[in-house]
Amino acid sequence: MFKKILIANRGEIACRVIKTARRMGIKTVAVYSDADKHALHVRMADEAVHIGPPPSAQSYLQADRIVQACIDTGAEAVHPGYGFLSERESFAEALAAAGVAFIGPNGKAIAAMGDKIESKKLAVAAKVTTVPGFVGEIKDAAHARKIAKEIGYPVMVKASAGGGGKGLRIVHKEEDLVQAIQSSQNEARASFGDDRLFIEKFVTDPRHIEIQVMGDKHGNVIYLNERECSIQRRNQKVIEEAPSPFLDAKTRKAMGEQAVMLAKAVNYDSAGTVEFIVDKDRNFYFLEMNTRLQVEHPVTELTTGLDLVELMLRSAAGEKLTIKQSDVKLNGWAVETRIYAEDPYRGFLPSTGRLVRYQPPQEATHGGITVRNDTGVYEGGEISIFYDPMIAKLCTHAPTRPAAIDAMASALDEFRIEGINHNIDFLTAIMLHKRFRDGRLTTGFIAEEYPDGFHGAPLSAATRHRLAAAVTAAELLREARASHISGTLNGAYKSSGDFAVVLDKELAVENARVVDDVLHAEIAGKPVEARIQWPLGAPVMHLVDVTGHYAIQIVRHQGGYRVNHAGVLLNATIRSPRAAALAALMPVKAPPDTSKMLLCPMPGMIVSVNVEEGQEVKAGETLAVVEAMKMENVLKAERDGTVKKVNAKKGDNLALDEVILEFI
Repeated sequence: MFKKILIANRGEIACRVIKTARRMGIKTVAVYSDADKHALHVRMADEAVHIGPPPSAQSYLQADRIVQACIDTGAEAVHPGYGFLSERESFAEALAAAGVAFIGPNGKAIAAMGDKIESKKLAVAAKVTTVPGFVGEIKDAAHARKIAKEIGYPVMVKASAGGGGKGLRIVHKEEDLVQAIQSSQNEARASFGDDRLFIEKFVTDPRHIEIQVMGDKHGNVIYLNERECSIQRRNQKVIEEAPSPFLDAKTRKAMGEQAVMLAKAVNYDSAGTVEFIVDKDRNFYFLEMNTRLQVEHPVTELTTGLDLVELMLRSAAGEKLTIKQSDVKLNGWAVETRIYAEDPYRGFLPSTGRLVRYQPPQEATHGGITVRNDTGVYEGGEISIFYDPMIAKLCTHAPTRPAAIDAMASALDEFRIEGINHNIDFLTAIMLHKRFRDGRLTTGFIAEEYPDGFHGAPLSAATRHRLAAAVTAAELLREARASHISGTLNGAYKSSGDFAVVLDKELAVENARVVDDVLHAEIAGKPVEARIQWPLGAPVMHLVDVTGHYAIQIVRHQGGYRVNHAGVLLNATIRSPRAAALAALMPVKAPPDTSKMLLCPMPGMIVSVNVEEGQEVKAGETLAVVEAMKMENVLKAERDGTVKKVNAKKGDNLALDEVILEFI
């Protein structure tokens, strides 16, 4: 076994690999860019080597610098993580030439399966059912139009070296094809250094289900069941689970055996994933193979009891697999949610900045429920514009799917992040969504269920009363604390116990009191009794009533409290009945009119401004393209208009809400 390895990656996956290496007694070397000088993976590793400026093309994609770092530190092997150089045959070859092992598949397997075009050709040759499309590289826009017309819209434009949704666009009509090609090429070039594209048919109402395979250097390959990855946004996975609620044992076995067949065809000898599109009749079509560890590997680990990073290390060191296919079990259910630095209330636009608060739920196993959090950040750290916006991967495991989902919803309620925007409310809303809980999933789930964007989970009557109870309890406890402060001008203050709490609407609270940590009150005429676990000022209040145990994030806010629970984020006010009556007479301050401006929707760099001053534009036309966190965001006109002034140009770095264009 290796004594020292280098991790050619960053963020949560670098931290994840370090954890297993440390458990196995293997020393680790981290690499970092200028932007990651103080990153968690640098802190965790035994050694760290600087490899360049913040842009990944000048640091994490510089294979020669990573090879030199191995030589300088004496690292015997490299784990590439995912993304960056993980599926680059030339990188594996450069390591081999330097006498360093690659903790991944052999170079021929990477070349055959890591390239989306070549893997599809191989699958066709092996008589594997594939998605209809053009098996080859797009030459130019005219060639793309011809292919798309032959296949029929909608089509997918995909980067051959792509992954993680980068360089992928779904195109529904011909007039959007050229822009899709340009954006896909730009993203692919920036993320993978390879801008080759191909086109295939987009299968409507599909499920995205993948099979985890594991091989060694002695010809053994097994499959470790499947993962359901259908909950996606912009072709980026958001929620994954294992097993799939859709597959039966027969289909699982057929998909697994086909995945093993493909892997053996290229002498596959590490962890890899064979991805399939599955239709409503459980017909499955080979999509692509990822020749690396997947982001969602924890759900497989939780349901099989295996450590995939350890298996990769042992395979790379030449050890045989110690388990056979018959040894692979399926234990319980696991769910993973990807917590991103993005604002779901503003179209999921990327968010950057400092993590003023980062307090994840406690990792533990209790009562048959496991909570696991794979992360690469810490409180006080910074979310950079240069890399993927993932903050953490929160996972739960339980005996059943409903129990795993409930555990996830509860864990998300306890996850506190401040300083940047995040998608926790959105993830919680999905956990509570009936269609998700019923397992009726497709890759179009988010687009279908949130066609007008996300505006918070529906506020049910039960949630409304629960939040009102939490706000009332917080106010009473704060009053009790204040009453013990001596020397105040008005002496000890105590309310009558009657309040008006405004959430989405006003609720009358009467006879409220907290006795021995139990709230007694009447809220909207209904009696409430709930045990309150809340050290005064703590960010999370635990409220226990006859219906269950709930975590509610609650922070003091002007005129009341900011509450966050069950996918609902609200500024709640709490006043005496008299103060509430007077507040209702106050005029409402209107926000400034920005309807004649195009504002930068996120901190990012202007890739292009597509219009000029005085130009007339039509609704749907591209106005500008902004790049943030390796993704291009196309800003289109919402209605017809005339450009009055252009305030930005290509290459400008803009802050959130800076004005790009003004209209007449």
